[in-house]
Amino acid sequence: MSPPGPGTTAFWAAAAWLPAGLARDVRVEAGPDGRIAAVTTGTPPGPADHRLPGVVLPGFADAHSHAFHRALRGRTHADGGTFWTWRERMYALAATLTPDTYLELARATYAELVLAGVTAVGEFHYLHHAPGGTPYDDPNVMADALRQAAHDAGLRVTLLDTAYLAGGIGVPLEGPQRRFGDADVDAWAARVDALRPDATLRVGAAIHSVRAVPRAALADVAQVARAGALPLHVHLSEQRAENEACLAAYGVTPTRVLADAGVLGAATTVVHAVHVTPDDVALLGAARGGACLCPSTERDLGDGLAPGAALRAAGVRLAVGSDQHVRADLLAEARDVELHERIARQERGVLAPAALVELLTAGGHRALGDPSGGRIEAGAPADLVAVRTDTPRTAGVDPAQLVLVAGSSDVDTVVVGGVVRVSAGRHTLGDVGALLTRAIDAAWRAADDGPGR
Repeated sequence: MSPPGPGTTAFWAAAAWLPAGLARDVRVEAGPDGRIAAVTTGTPPGPADHRLPGVVLPGFADAHSHAFHRALRGRTHADGGTFWTWRERMYALAATLTPDTYLELARATYAELVLAGVTAVGEFHYLHHAPGGTPYDDPNVMADALRQAAHDAGLRVTLLDTAYLAGGIGVPLEGPQRRFGDADVDAWAARVDALRPDATLRVGAAIHSVRAVPRAALADVAQVARAGALPLHVHLSEQRAENEACLAAYGVTPTRVLADAGVLGAATTVVHAVHVTPDDVALLGAARGGACLCPSTERDLGDGLAPGAALRAAGVRLAVGSDQHVRADLLAEARDVELHERIARQERGVLAPAALVELLTAGGHRALGDPSGGRIEAGAPADLVAVRTDTPRTAGVDPAQLVLVAGSSDVDTVVVGGVVRVSAGRHTLGDVGALLTRAIDAAWRAADDGPGR
């Protein structure tokens, strides 16, 4: 066995999930460019190899995140509440964040994701402007806070800059929404055009929803995304109220509005898709795009159960996201796609463990514009997640079924681009709980004191 070449780091695992499935005695060489140079199986560990415990999976992709929502965890349940009362609490938080407090909160939030095995995140970014809606002198200062946060936490971010032009169908922007919105598509597109990708940040685009982008503007947003070869994401049919408002205004479902405007396509990922009809599922399948399901959010907000298996059967690629960060556990998000199907269908084994690993890894990376990600193979990003099989939760598990029992607390080691970011369950930034406490306390102090500056 040859030693690693110059600038190359070798990792060894007793079991690892390769594109063909679970393999034994796997050696992965990460090159100086942060990509996998070689993968061999049936290989004993070398003296210089970094040994990884348990089962090693490709890096996870969190395909839908609102980083600032992390400050809402455990603060929105008084008197039960609804999606709409939750939204008012979110607006109160959004009204106060500054570039500095946004950076601190996003850095801690992303570090928590890395602890859970996430190596790439899709940030559905609509917190653009200063309080009151006045653009900052640098229109991308909030985006740059996210870029810096991702760099510090040690993952890659696809910044899905979000077009948000209305407060509802036929309703103008008001209150905190003015921080989110732009005067028109051209103003939104100019800000997106000014973004510069780098090793940390990939540029993407998003339509907040058919509620927040008028039907006449949808095609223009989609054209900007296509012209730039950008991944395009859109919230779709998360709440019944969204469908009802769309039917009342346009006479068709939100999916049909998007299809007629040319929004759907292979680079498009719809988010939630809880209340899609069978005809909607067929439209989404014909477009050969993706759908990002967010089970913890969809339960927390009482949205409902998304038809993941039906979408997949129609040809829609699945991914998962943490969304409002009610928890940071992508293994659990993937598992819940199957568990929700068991509840809806009253049967087990709807999605096999291999399908859950796929949507957790390669499916999510593809949704974020990186079809090479989420695979342990030569040329892919050197992203590895070692999940222990000897914890109180995972002891005795069949390694091929690990995704059905393991959670974020079982993640031992996380490698991003060939660099170890988590070792023995500890992030290189230190105590992530302390980072989160400090950032969340600062955010809510500002909310209590009044709008940020």
